[in-house]
Amino acid sequence: MAAPPVSAETSPSPLQSTVAPDVPGRPAEQSETACEDRSNAGSLDRLLPPVGTGRSPRKRTTSQCKSEPPLLRTSKRTIYTAGRPPWYNEHGTQSKEAFAIGLGGGSASGKTTVARMIIEALDVPWVVLLSMDSFYKVLTQQQQEQAACNNFNFDHPDAFDFDLIISTLKKLKQGRSVQIPIYDFTTHSRKKDWKTLYGANVIIFEGIMAFADKTLLELLDMKIFVDTDSDIRLVRRLRRDISERGRDIEGVIKQYNKFVKPAFDQYIQPTMRLADIVVPRGSGNTVAIDLIVQHVHSQLEEGCVGLSSPVPSPSPDTECPQEYTAGTRHAHHHQGQGD
Repeated sequence: MAAPPVSAETSPSPLQSTVAPDVPGRPAEQSETACEDRSNAGSLDRLLPPVGTGRSPRKRTTSQCKSEPPLLRTSKRTIYTAGRPPWYNEHGTQSKEAFAIGLGGGSASGKTTVARMIIEALDVPWVVLLSMDSFYKVLTQQQQEQAACNNFNFDHPDAFDFDLIISTLKKLKQGRSVQIPIYDFTTHSRKKDWKTLYGANVIIFEGIMAFADKTLLELLDMKIFVDTDSDIRLVRRLRRDISERGRDIEGVIKQYNKFVKPAFDQYIQPTMRLADIVVPRGSGNTVAIDLIVQHVHSQLEEGCVGLSSPVPSPSPDTECPQEYTAGTRHAHHHQGQGD
Protein backbone atom coordinates (compact mmCIF):
# COMPACT_ATOMS: atom_id res chain seq x y z
CA MET A 1 0.00 0.00 0.00
CA ALA A 2 1.38 3.39 -0.89
CA ALA A 3 1.00 6.85 0.57
CA PRO A 4 2.22 10.38 -0.18
CA PRO A 5 4.86 12.31 1.81
CA VAL A 6 4.91 12.57 5.55
CA SER A 7 6.37 14.58 8.45
CA ALA A 8 9.53 13.42 10.16
CA GLU A 9 9.14 13.56 13.91
CA THR A 10 11.63 12.51 16.45
CA SER A 11 8.76 12.21 18.84
CA PRO A 12 5.38 12.31 17.19
CA SER A 13 3.97 15.83 17.16
CA PRO A 14 0.34 16.60 16.28
CA LEU A 15 -0.29 17.67 12.70
CA GLN A 16 -2.54 20.69 12.59
CA SER A 17 -5.09 20.95 9.77
CA THR A 18 -3.91 22.42 6.47
CA VAL A 19 -6.58 24.15 4.38
CA ALA A 20 -6.99 25.11 0.75
CA PRO A 21 -6.09 28.70 -0.14
CA ASP A 22 -8.91 31.22 -0.51
CA VAL A 23 -10.24 31.74 -4.01
CA PRO A 24 -9.80 35.38 -5.13
CA GLY A 25 -13.08 37.26 -5.45
CA ARG A 26 -15.08 34.78 -3.43
CA PRO A 27 -16.38 35.75 0.04
CA ALA A 28 -14.54 34.04 2.82
CA GLU A 29 -17.65 32.29 4.06
CA GLN A 30 -18.12 30.66 0.63
CA SER A 31 -14.57 29.35 0.32
CA GLU A 32 -14.28 25.63 -0.16
CA THR A 33 -12.32 25.37 3.06
CA ALA A 34 -12.43 28.09 5.69
CA CYS A 35 -9.41 28.75 7.83
CA GLU A 36 -10.11 27.37 11.26
CA ASP A 37 -7.76 29.69 13.10
CA ARG A 38 -7.04 33.07 11.55
CA SER A 39 -4.53 33.83 14.30
CA ASN A 40 -2.28 31.16 12.85
CA ALA A 41 -2.60 32.40 9.27
CA GLY A 42 0.59 32.54 7.27
CA SER A 43 2.67 30.61 4.83
CA LEU A 44 3.89 27.21 5.93
CA ASP A 45 7.15 28.07 4.25
CA ARG A 46 7.62 31.08 6.51
CA LEU A 47 7.25 28.91 9.61
CA LEU A 48 10.10 26.63 8.59
CA PRO A 49 13.77 27.16 9.50
CA PRO A 50 16.02 27.93 6.50
CA VAL A 51 17.34 24.88 4.70
CA GLY A 52 20.90 23.97 5.57
CA THR A 53 20.95 25.47 9.06
CA GLY A 54 21.69 22.09 10.60
CA ARG A 55 18.42 22.04 12.49
CA SER A 56 16.25 18.95 12.54
CA PRO A 57 13.38 18.62 10.01
CA ARG A 58 10.23 20.51 10.95
CA LYS A 59 7.96 18.71 13.33
CA ARG A 60 4.65 20.52 12.90
CA THR A 61 2.50 22.55 10.53
CA THR A 62 -0.22 25.10 11.20
CA SER A 63 -3.25 26.38 9.33
CA GLN A 64 -2.46 28.03 6.01
CA CYS A 65 -4.77 30.52 4.31
CA LYS A 66 -2.81 32.57 1.78
CA SER A 67 -2.88 32.00 -1.93
CA GLU A 68 0.83 31.57 -2.65
CA PRO A 69 1.84 27.99 -3.57
CA PRO A 70 2.22 26.25 -0.20
CA LEU A 71 5.22 24.03 0.26
CA LEU A 72 7.13 22.22 2.94
CA ARG A 73 10.87 21.85 3.00
CA THR A 74 13.11 19.43 4.82
CA SER A 75 16.88 19.38 4.61
CA LYS A 76 16.79 17.49 1.29
CA ARG A 77 13.32 17.71 -0.21
CA THR A 78 10.68 20.21 -1.29
CA ILE A 79 7.06 19.05 -1.24
CA TYR A 80 4.25 21.10 -2.78
CA THR A 81 1.08 20.49 -0.78
CA ALA A 82 -1.54 22.17 -3.03
CA GLY A 83 -2.91 23.82 0.10
CA ARG A 84 -3.96 20.61 1.83
CA PRO A 85 -2.42 17.65 3.60
CA PRO A 86 -1.04 15.54 0.73
CA TRP A 87 -2.99 12.43 1.66
CA TYR A 88 -6.19 14.27 0.62
CA ASN A 89 -7.19 14.88 -2.99
CA GLU A 90 -8.70 18.03 -4.50
CA HIS A 91 -12.18 16.94 -3.39
CA GLY A 92 -11.16 16.86 0.27
CA THR A 93 -11.29 13.08 0.57
CA GLN A 94 -8.40 10.82 1.47
CA SER A 95 -6.68 9.50 -1.64
CA LYS A 96 -4.81 6.62 -0.05
CA GLU A 97 -4.43 5.10 3.38
CA ALA A 98 -1.22 5.69 5.25
CA PHE A 99 1.70 3.29 4.84
CA ALA A 100 2.01 1.46 8.17
CA ILE A 101 5.31 -0.07 9.30
CA GLY A 102 5.39 -2.49 12.22
CA LEU A 103 8.58 -2.83 14.27
CA GLY A 104 8.77 -5.88 16.52
CA GLY A 105 11.51 -7.38 18.66
CA GLY A 106 12.54 -8.13 22.21
CA SER A 107 12.58 -5.65 25.05
CA ALA A 108 15.43 -3.11 24.65
CA SER A 109 16.34 -4.51 21.22
CA GLY A 110 16.57 -1.01 19.76
CA LYS A 111 13.14 -0.76 18.12
CA THR A 112 12.62 2.90 18.97
CA THR A 113 16.14 3.79 17.86
CA VAL A 114 15.62 2.02 14.53
CA ALA A 115 12.28 3.80 14.13
CA ARG A 116 13.88 7.19 14.69
CA MET A 117 16.67 6.36 12.23
CA ILE A 118 14.07 5.44 9.62
CA ILE A 119 12.22 8.71 10.24
CA GLU A 120 15.41 10.73 9.95
CA ALA A 121 16.49 8.94 6.77
CA LEU A 122 13.04 9.30 5.16
CA ASP A 123 13.38 13.07 5.42
CA VAL A 124 9.78 13.73 4.43
CA PRO A 125 6.92 15.42 6.30
CA TRP A 126 4.05 13.72 8.07
CA VAL A 127 5.39 10.69 9.90
CA VAL A 128 3.83 9.35 13.10
CA LEU A 129 5.68 7.15 15.59
CA LEU A 130 3.30 5.10 17.72
CA SER A 131 4.67 3.11 20.66
CA MET A 132 2.98 0.01 22.02
CA ASP A 133 4.18 1.06 25.49
CA SER A 134 1.32 3.57 25.56
CA PHE A 135 -1.27 0.81 25.39
CA TYR A 136 -0.75 -1.22 28.55
CA LYS A 137 -4.08 -2.07 30.14
CA VAL A 138 -5.31 -0.31 33.26
CA LEU A 139 -4.38 -2.55 36.19
CA THR A 140 -6.71 -3.66 38.95
CA GLN A 141 -5.76 -2.98 42.56
CA GLN A 142 -4.47 -6.54 42.92
CA GLN A 143 -2.42 -6.24 39.74
CA GLN A 144 -1.04 -2.91 40.96
CA GLU A 145 0.19 -4.61 44.12
CA GLN A 146 1.77 -7.38 42.06
CA ALA A 147 3.47 -4.84 39.80
CA ALA A 148 4.89 -3.00 42.81
CA CYS A 149 6.61 -6.25 43.84
CA ASN A 150 7.78 -7.07 40.28
CA ASN A 151 5.31 -9.96 40.17
CA PHE A 152 3.12 -8.78 37.29
CA ASN A 153 3.90 -9.96 33.77
CA PHE A 154 4.06 -6.90 31.49
CA ASP A 155 5.60 -9.06 28.73
CA HIS A 156 2.47 -11.10 28.05
CA PRO A 157 0.01 -10.35 25.22
CA ASP A 158 -2.80 -10.00 27.78
CA ALA A 159 -1.02 -6.98 29.29
CA PHE A 160 -1.84 -4.88 26.20
CA ASP A 161 -5.09 -3.28 25.11
CA PHE A 162 -5.17 -4.63 21.55
CA ASP A 163 -8.69 -3.33 20.90
CA LEU A 164 -7.50 0.23 21.52
CA ILE A 165 -4.32 -0.35 19.50
CA ILE A 166 -6.27 -1.62 16.50
CA SER A 167 -8.88 1.14 16.56
CA THR A 168 -6.15 3.76 16.95
CA LEU A 169 -4.10 2.42 14.05
CA LYS A 170 -7.18 2.19 11.82
CA LYS A 171 -8.03 5.84 12.48
CA LEU A 172 -4.47 6.99 11.82
CA LYS A 173 -4.39 5.07 8.54
CA GLN A 174 -7.58 6.87 7.55
CA GLY A 175 -5.98 10.25 8.27
CA ARG A 176 -8.00 10.88 11.44
CA SER A 177 -6.78 12.27 14.75
CA VAL A 178 -6.55 9.99 17.78
CA GLN A 179 -6.12 10.26 21.54
CA ILE A 180 -3.17 8.27 22.91
CA PRO A 181 -2.92 7.28 26.59
CA ILE A 182 0.25 8.23 28.45
CA TYR A 183 1.62 5.38 30.54
CA ASP A 184 3.66 5.99 33.70
CA PHE A 185 6.19 3.17 34.16
CA THR A 186 7.03 4.33 37.67
CA THR A 187 3.48 3.96 39.00
CA HIS A 188 2.43 1.29 36.46
CA SER A 189 -0.66 3.27 35.52
CA ARG A 190 -2.06 5.58 32.86
CA LYS A 191 -1.80 9.29 33.49
CA LYS A 192 -4.90 11.45 33.43
CA ASP A 193 -3.69 13.37 30.40
CA TRP A 194 -3.84 11.96 26.88
CA LYS A 195 -1.87 13.15 23.88
CA THR A 196 -3.26 13.84 20.42
CA LEU A 197 -1.79 12.42 17.23
CA TYR A 198 -2.96 13.40 13.78
CA GLY A 199 -3.19 11.42 10.57
CA ALA A 200 -0.04 11.00 8.51
CA ASN A 201 1.21 9.19 5.45
CA VAL A 202 3.73 6.96 7.18
CA ILE A 203 2.95 5.38 10.53
CA ILE A 204 5.63 3.50 12.43
CA PHE A 205 4.20 1.26 15.14
CA GLU A 206 6.75 -0.34 17.46
CA GLY A 207 6.43 -2.75 20.37
CA ILE A 208 7.40 -6.14 21.73
CA MET A 209 4.03 -7.64 20.73
CA ALA A 210 3.68 -5.76 17.44
CA PHE A 211 3.03 -9.03 15.57
CA ALA A 212 1.03 -10.86 18.26
CA ASP A 213 -2.47 -10.11 16.96
CA LYS A 214 -3.85 -11.26 13.60
CA THR A 215 -6.06 -8.22 13.05
CA LEU A 216 -3.18 -5.91 13.88
CA LEU A 217 -0.93 -7.75 11.42
CA GLU A 218 -3.43 -7.12 8.63
CA LEU A 219 -3.09 -3.36 9.19
CA LEU A 220 0.69 -3.40 8.74
CA ASP A 221 2.03 -2.89 5.22
CA MET A 222 5.61 -3.69 6.20
CA LYS A 223 6.79 -5.79 9.14
CA ILE A 224 10.31 -5.46 10.55
CA PHE A 225 11.83 -7.56 13.33
CA VAL A 226 14.78 -6.03 15.20
CA ASP A 227 17.01 -8.93 16.27
CA THR A 228 19.53 -8.04 18.99
CA ASP A 229 21.67 -10.31 21.17
CA SER A 230 19.98 -11.18 24.48
CA ASP A 231 22.97 -10.08 26.59
CA ILE A 232 22.93 -6.66 24.97
CA ARG A 233 19.19 -6.38 25.50
CA LEU A 234 19.59 -7.22 29.20
CA VAL A 235 22.30 -4.59 29.68
CA ARG A 236 20.17 -1.97 27.92
CA ARG A 237 17.12 -2.90 29.99
CA LEU A 238 19.07 -2.61 33.23
CA ARG A 239 20.38 0.80 32.26
CA ARG A 240 16.99 2.05 31.06
CA ASP A 241 14.84 0.78 33.92
CA ILE A 242 17.24 1.95 36.62
CA SER A 243 18.05 5.40 35.22
CA GLU A 244 14.76 6.28 33.50
CA ARG A 245 12.09 4.38 35.43
CA GLY A 246 13.44 4.50 38.97
CA ARG A 247 13.77 0.74 39.37
CA ASP A 248 16.30 -1.10 41.53
CA ILE A 249 18.72 -3.59 39.97
CA GLU A 250 17.42 -6.58 41.94
CA GLY A 251 13.86 -5.94 40.81
CA VAL A 252 14.88 -5.54 37.17
CA ILE A 253 16.86 -8.79 37.17
CA LYS A 254 14.05 -10.64 38.95
CA GLN A 255 11.51 -9.42 36.42
CA TYR A 256 13.81 -10.28 33.51
CA ASN A 257 14.38 -13.87 34.63
CA LYS A 258 10.77 -14.48 35.66
CA PHE A 259 8.87 -12.76 32.85
CA VAL A 260 10.92 -10.99 30.18
CA LYS A 261 13.16 -13.82 28.97
CA PRO A 262 10.44 -16.54 29.03
CA ALA A 263 8.03 -14.20 27.21
CA PHE A 264 10.61 -13.51 24.52
CA ASP A 265 11.14 -17.23 23.94
CA GLN A 266 7.41 -18.02 23.94
CA TYR A 267 5.70 -15.02 22.34
CA ILE A 268 8.19 -12.68 20.67
CA GLN A 269 10.92 -14.70 18.96
CA PRO A 270 8.39 -16.95 17.14
CA THR A 271 6.92 -13.84 15.46
CA MET A 272 10.21 -13.30 13.64
CA ARG A 273 8.94 -15.63 10.93
CA LEU A 274 6.08 -13.19 10.26
CA ALA A 275 8.46 -10.33 9.50
CA ASP A 276 9.20 -9.12 6.00
CA ILE A 277 12.64 -7.94 7.07
CA VAL A 278 14.83 -9.05 9.97
CA VAL A 279 17.37 -6.46 11.07
CA PRO A 280 20.27 -8.06 12.97
CA ARG A 281 22.05 -5.79 15.49
CA GLY A 282 19.34 -3.16 15.33
CA SER A 283 20.54 0.40 14.82
CA GLY A 284 24.05 -0.83 13.98
CA ASN A 285 22.77 -2.31 10.73
CA THR A 286 22.62 0.85 8.64
CA VAL A 287 22.46 -1.02 5.31
CA ALA A 288 19.23 -2.73 6.37
CA ILE A 289 17.78 0.61 7.45
CA ASP A 290 18.78 2.17 4.12
CA LEU A 291 16.97 -0.61 2.23
CA ILE A 292 13.85 -0.09 4.32
CA VAL A 293 13.92 3.64 3.60
CA GLN A 294 14.40 3.00 -0.14
CA HIS A 295 11.30 0.84 -0.21
CA VAL A 296 9.18 3.33 1.72
CA HIS A 297 10.31 6.10 -0.64
CA SER A 298 9.26 3.98 -3.62
CA GLN A 299 5.83 3.48 -2.05
CA LEU A 300 5.45 7.21 -1.45
CA GLU A 301 6.61 8.12 -4.95
CA GLU A 302 3.92 5.95 -6.50
CA GLY A 303 1.31 8.36 -5.18
CA CYS A 304 3.02 11.74 -4.97
CA VAL A 305 4.98 13.67 -7.58
CA GLY A 306 6.47 15.83 -4.86
CA LEU A 307 8.83 13.04 -3.94
CA SER A 308 10.55 12.83 -7.28
CA SER A 309 14.05 11.75 -6.27
CA PRO A 310 14.95 8.41 -7.86
CA VAL A 311 15.18 5.44 -5.53
CA PRO A 312 18.70 4.00 -5.60
CA SER A 313 19.11 0.35 -6.41
CA PRO A 314 20.26 -1.96 -3.59
CA SER A 315 23.85 -3.09 -3.65
CA PRO A 316 24.48 -6.61 -5.01
CA ASP A 317 25.39 -8.08 -1.62
CA THR A 318 22.18 -6.95 0.11
CA GLU A 319 18.56 -7.92 -0.36
CA CYS A 320 15.70 -5.48 -0.71
CA PRO A 321 12.22 -6.94 -0.17
CA GLN A 322 10.08 -7.10 -3.28
CA GLU A 323 6.95 -8.94 -2.16
CA TYR A 324 6.09 -8.87 1.51
CA THR A 325 3.91 -11.96 1.35
CA ALA A 326 6.82 -14.13 0.34
CA GLY A 327 8.18 -14.60 3.84
CA THR A 328 10.95 -13.25 5.99
CA ARG A 329 13.76 -11.26 4.41
CA HIS A 330 17.08 -10.91 6.19
CA ALA A 331 19.15 -7.77 5.69
CA HIS A 332 22.65 -8.59 6.93
CA HIS A 333 25.61 -6.30 7.04
CA HIS A 334 28.67 -6.54 9.27
CA GLN A 335 29.07 -3.33 11.19
CA GLY A 336 29.73 -2.21 14.72
CA GLN A 337 27.12 -2.87 17.37
CA GLY A 338 24.53 -0.15 17.75
CA ASP A 339 23.39 1.35 21.05
